[in-house]
Amino acid sequence: MINDKDLAVVEGMVDSVHYDKGGFVIREGEASHSLFIVKSGLIKLTQSNIEGKQHVVRFLFPGDYFGQYALLHLQESDVSAEVITGGVICQLHREKFLPLLRENAELSFHFVLALSKQLHEAEEQAGALQMLDVEKRLAKLLLDLHGKGTELSGTPEIRLPSAKKEVAAMIGTTAETFSRKLSKFSDMKLITVHRRRIELTNLNALQQLAESSN
Repeated sequence: MINDKDLAVVEGMVDSVHYDKGGFVIREGEASHSLFIVKSGLIKLTQSNIEGKQHVVRFLFPGDYFGQYALLHLQESDVSAEVITGGVICQLHREKFLPLLRENAELSFHFVLALSKQLHEAEEQAGALQMLDVEKRLAKLLLDLHGKGTELSGTPEIRLPSAKKEVAAMIGTTAETFSRKLSKFSDMKLITVHRRRIELTNLNALQQLAESSN
């Protein structure tokens, strides 16, 4: 995630574009020579598998970024970035981004830290799919969304960023199982479900569930 201080450094060098819901910032396979930073709105990254079926890689919230691999390696984008909630995307072109990193040691360090965190989160997600059962994966997802700043009105609530089928796929399960586990969490008084809005009524218990051993 890019913090406000770093974003302020690069704001004068970026092109800021507003995207409406349903639009695409970039599509998989397109040439990409820029770093994209989410200033506002919500982005869904998808990728095609070997059969050509799309699956959700992750959701991006304000401060998140993507496109760094294609930019640094001069490759085509390996993901499609679809706009879920309209907002502003900042685009920092390669010819400005690389000199900026060379000239600003502090920004370069923060960028490396952000890359490291992103890699760690990806490894954790992959490990969770292999090691944790569905309930632990769901608890972790709810806590991750809570930590991403999707709280509403100052209360411990989140809003699912996409349809249940897509969110369920992120934790390696079906929409039916996802809904069933949400109902179980509700019965356990961990959450209260209002369609895509979910109140986290017992954060401590969710944390314990996410961290418990199998």
